[in-house]
Amino acid sequence: LKKAGVAPVRFQREVALTEGAGDTKPGDAVNVSLFQPKDKVHIVGLSKGRGFAGLMKRHHFRGGAASHGSMFHRAPGSIGASAFPSRVIKGNRAAGRMGNSRVTVRNAQVMKVDAEQNLLWVKGSVPGPNGGYLIIKKAVS
Repeated sequence: LKKAGVAPVRFQREVALTEGAGDTKPGDAVNVSLFQPKDKVHIVGLSKGRGFAGLMKRHHFRGGAASHGSMFHRAPGSIGASAFPSRVIKGNRAAGRMGNSRVTVRNAQVMKVDAEQNLLWVKGSVPGPNGGYLIIKKAVS
């Protein structure tokens, strides 16, 4: 940051610029004036973290019978065979942490650009919580 002569900021990323991006130098601020209404953009962010989730929530497993006497409602069931291969195959879907992963929304349409307040309206949903940080790139057409 000292080398570029830039004040520290809360969220910073290194981005690759395309040819003809103008005379941008390291440390320059990038704002929404690069985008126009009806542009297509890719939006990258971290999805909302859901904590430790079971199979029904995380992988949409059906679950067991809900009838009388059944004690198998939300359990995963068998996760491997007995004699052969005598192990659990890699990549088996299981309970674990859900969310908080990098998600890219592709080809979202820019509806409106407010350069004064540095705001961008896009059609559809974007990943992450309210107030979360996003990386917005022009879609390659």
